[in-house]
Amino acid sequence: MKEIVLSGIRATGNLHLGNYYGALNKFVKMQEDYDSLFFIADLHALTTHPDPKTLHTNVKNILAEYLAAGVDPEKATIFVQSDVPEISELYLLLNMHVGIGELMRTASFKDKARKQLGIKSDNDENIEKEIIGTDSNKRVNAGLLTYPTLMAVDILIQKAHKVPVGKDQEQHLELTRRFARRFNSYYGVDLFPEPENFNFGGNAVKVPGLDGSGKMGKSEGNCIYLIDEEKVLRKKVMRAVTDEGPQAPNSPISAPIQNLFTLMELTSAPEVVQQFKDAYADCSIRYGDLKKQLAEDILKVTLPIRQRILDIQNDDEYLARVVRQGAERARERAAKTLSEVREIMGIKKFY
Repeated sequence: MKEIVLSGIRATGNLHLGNYYGALNKFVKMQEDYDSLFFIADLHALTTHPDPKTLHTNVKNILAEYLAAGVDPEKATIFVQSDVPEISELYLLLNMHVGIGELMRTASFKDKARKQLGIKSDNDENIEKEIIGTDSNKRVNAGLLTYPTLMAVDILIQKAHKVPVGKDQEQHLELTRRFARRFNSYYGVDLFPEPENFNFGGNAVKVPGLDGSGKMGKSEGNCIYLIDEEKVLRKKVMRAVTDEGPQAPNSPISAPIQNLFTLMELTSAPEVVQQFKDAYADCSIRYGDLKKQLAEDILKVTLPIRQRILDIQNDDEYLARVVRQGAERARERAAKTLSEVREIMGIKKFY
């Protein structure tokens, strides 16, 4: 029996090169050897109050991008989170075993609360006071607080064994394990497995942005999107942050240039990467040439995917069939788990 692997991406915009190398191309490998479930997290996206029309468009776009990147609905279960209502009910039930304090202590909640309230201080006490004292026009919603519970339910309702997460989500995965242990211990059952972080035995891929610092991210404005037109993509790469160039042979590589080399290592042939590293070492490098080569190599990856995205986006019948089939598969397991939880917690029907 295959181990169950589950992963989801929030419906908050188009997928970028970081999503592709950090998740999508791994999904394509996972579906061959694991019982794989990949979903579009539209309920998670509600914590940022998206426009309803935009949210629906985002779900459709990400679904098309999953499929265009090679995720196969015949090999993996692809579904939209809200198409599995059992998730919402278990979210309510599991919250009865989750403490407010442990949720408020999560790093991601504090960081996002700071951003929403415009707090610059790192003092946790200030954050708690601000959260409690805010009026209805400027508030941190309860959905953001209980985000880890919903993430835990996504995993536990499918009884997933492995979940690929980045460093920023490791604390949430640890909470999922804690919630599973707590439920099992409280009721004296062995219902939920404790999921592990999934990897392929190597270091996690961190795809840098084009702004010279940090990883590629939708909210950072430093992305190369899989759907980007050729002209747009070339312009983005040519505008990438660089430095004044090496001042002496074998100078240390600065962070912005290392970011470009990292992107090149993902998309270019090894000999091409070495050629530019040698040029940097002997001070003969021309950043314009580096960027032109990088754009060319990225386009070899993204343009075929872009064309498939456009074709799939226009096939509403196919998209509907994929999510309907995925929802049926996901709900079958979710309904069984929810029924077990209801029975364990004493929520039984009289009819």
